[in-house]
Amino acid sequence: MITLLKTFTLILLLTNSVFAAESPVAQLKSFLSSTKTLSADFKQVVLDEQGKAKQTSHGVFYLSRPGKFRWNYQKPFLQEIISNAGKIWFYDVDLEQVTIKKLDKSVGSTPALLLTGDVAIEKEFTIENQGDEDGVQWIKLIPKNKEATFKYVLIGLNKGMLSGMELNDNFGQLTRIYFSQLKINAPLKDDLFTFTVPQGVDVLEDKEPSKAEHKK
Repeated sequence: MITLLKTFTLILLLTNSVFAAESPVAQLKSFLSSTKTLSADFKQVVLDEQGKAKQTSHGVFYLSRPGKFRWNYQKPFLQEIISNAGKIWFYDVDLEQVTIKKLDKSVGSTPALLLTGDVAIEKEFTIENQGDEDGVQWIKLIPKNKEATFKYVLIGLNKGMLSGMELNDNFGQLTRIYFSQLKINAPLKDDLFTFTVPQGVDVLEDKEPSKAEHKK
């Protein structure tokens, strides 16, 4: 579940209408303003403090702005992350467990909200151009919220298309995601972003504090 939560903080900004003459930061802003839907295959690699790969996952990602996305992990374990209607569902098939969280300030400083269209990146992040490496232009996002669970996110753009992302968390762990088979602004079915809790699974959900608890 920790890996799912970290992965939730990682995610995508895409468009195919970016001009090569634009700066990487301008391209990033174009991503946010131009992308309405997206689907892509992904490969996720989690590295330890020594830079060694300790877990590799594969799956499919879907995005529909505003407010909806879905990660389907297919290998080596079946897991799902769905965002819709102000909530996030984390479903671990093997553990038969669903965790439900609200999209509030506890996750509001994470890059995940860049997907929903609800966050102004210049308000939530310090943005730095990291230059060009092997044809990939890199942008660094540093959260302004001191309570964020990560140090920074790197976003790589190759010819106006997302090439990869890297998250550096506060425990010294790196998570990298590589994307392929991107489809931008193609129609996506609404039921992709609807999650129904399967029968027999455990459900852990954040609850609103009661009025009595507020008065304490």
